[in-house]
Formats: sequence, structure tokens, C-alpha cells
Amino acid sequence: MFALDGGMLFGLHTHQGRESGEPFDEERTGLDHVGFAVGSHTELEQWAQRLTELGVPHDGVKRAHYGSGISFRDPDNIALEFFTGPDT
Repeated sequence: MFALDGGMLFGLHTHQGRESGEPFDEERTGLDHVGFAVGSHTELEQWAQRLTELGVPHDGVKRAHYGSGISFRDPDNIALEFFTGPDT
């Protein structure tokens, strides 16, 4: 996870054992997920409640040393996340 100017976070993840072995192809889909920043942990909890009210499945707020987030999926099954940093 990298903190960039303007408050943006950029994360790189690997999924061991899921490699295709094929060479890189810029036309192949490779999106892990899209995260949306929220301003505080309180706001994150409010989003968890709102997702529940809307019937959107999620696993609740997950905490890590680099921040906290809620993961869920859009109707096309794309992974999305609301995220806040560790100091909020």
C-alpha cells in the first residue's frame, strides 16, 4: 500500500497460486477491485449500515494496520470497497 499526493492510496496485491503463466497482455482484464475513500471510521460504519439496508451483501468493517474497509460487489460482480486510513 502506497500513500500518494492528494490523499490517494495505491495498493498492489498478488494472489499466489492463481498465476496463468501466460505473458502479460494489456488487453486482458486484471482489475482486483476499486476502492472509494471515506473520511472517517464513523462514516465507514454508516456505509456498512446503508449497504445492509439496501440488501447489499458485505462482510462488515475489516481492520488492518494500513486502514479499515468494507468489501462488497456490484451487480456485475466487480469487487468494490469503501476504505479509510488508519488515523481516521
